[in-house]
Amino acid sequence: MKFLYNTGILLFVLTVRLLSPFNSKVRLMVKGWKDWEQKLKEKAGSGGRNIWVHCASLGEFEQGRPLIEELRRREPQSRIILSFFSSSGYEIRKNYQGADYVCYLPPDTPGNAERFVQAANPSAVIFVKYEFWNNYISEISRKDIPLYLISGIFRPGQHFFSWYGAFFRKMLLRFTHIFVQDQKSESLLRSAGINNVTVAGDTRFDRVIQISSSAKDIEALETFRGSNRLVLAGSSWPPDEEIISRYIHEHPGTVKWVFAPHEIDNSNIERLEKLLGKGVVRYSEFTETGAGAEVMIIDNMGMLSSAYRYAGVAVVGGGFGKGIHNVLEPACWGIPVLFGPNYGKFREAVDLIALGGAWSYSNYDEFETAFECLAGNEEFYRKAADSAGRYVRENAGATRKIMDIIASKDINK
Repeated sequence: MKFLYNTGILLFVLTVRLLSPFNSKVRLMVKGWKDWEQKLKEKAGSGGRNIWVHCASLGEFEQGRPLIEELRRREPQSRIILSFFSSSGYEIRKNYQGADYVCYLPPDTPGNAERFVQAANPSAVIFVKYEFWNNYISEISRKDIPLYLISGIFRPGQHFFSWYGAFFRKMLLRFTHIFVQDQKSESLLRSAGINNVTVAGDTRFDRVIQISSSAKDIEALETFRGSNRLVLAGSSWPPDEEIISRYIHEHPGTVKWVFAPHEIDNSNIERLEKLLGKGVVRYSEFTETGAGAEVMIIDNMGMLSSAYRYAGVAVVGGGFGKGIHNVLEPACWGIPVLFGPNYGKFREAVDLIALGGAWSYSNYDEFETAFECLAGNEEFYRKAADSAGRYVRENAGATRKIMDIIASKDINK
């Protein structure tokens, strides 16, 4: 199996290099693999403590970020090395100030693994959620460096639990400790003979609370909302927008609407404006004279998490595509959440529905029914809002739990 694994890695590298002239994201990855060793040695230094945190991409980074920042608070003298597998994660967070060095992780060949671990010289290593690279894990274990997995989540269909899974289970056994999000993951691991595991929860709850505590005031949204209830469609895509726009057309003037589309290029904003019709104002062009508009479109980046505080209901996009976007950001404000049908892999969405803080819709009729329940019954709305906010608060604290256990083991020794 090890031979097949290493052969697969080599084939992956070859494929990536062949595709790089034709794909900008792949090209960035290949560029990031160049001359990495000398740069890493320089940043890692020759003295002091290094802590290496690895994330596959941007989503995993957001889960790891609370831990990175807690590490920085507890160990300001230590250097933090942050690596990414994907170009999307690296390119967006390459200037992240919470780490001393941000880099791509070279392909998981035995030689790269040995050289990377040697150059980084970590006192501890933290992998976030999904990353299991056999050669890196083996090298870290060979050097007896503490290795942790945080925010892990496991399902029965994964390789670890198959009849051919001994090779993959061996990787998990090499972790000093595995922190998982839920009881199901813990039970699954223990059934496979992996007992170095703790249910710590999901660090994203800590992250959204942290974000909400530093939310910015957005005067334009305050003015636009006035005394009306505001509905915010966050990270919306065309299928979401078509359903919502129909509701707006059939129920004019009932509430204020804000769209924060996932894609904010001008052509997409123009498409959305055409779909919505009259009474639409762009955030970038908003003045007090536009407060009478029924719909605002946020046409810049970086506002969504703060904008949710002005909403009474959130509609989170992505549920008609690969999967919904972040439902915890609105929920932490105590806001009922609606989203499309593709949410099954998102535990927080499943939980919120079960608790009565969220609803899913597959078509216009389902959206209308759910929204009318929230809009037409104040007691029902208040219970839903309370359920959403309480769910986030009650599930916070994973970061502290993880750090306390790590501190009691290796990281501060």
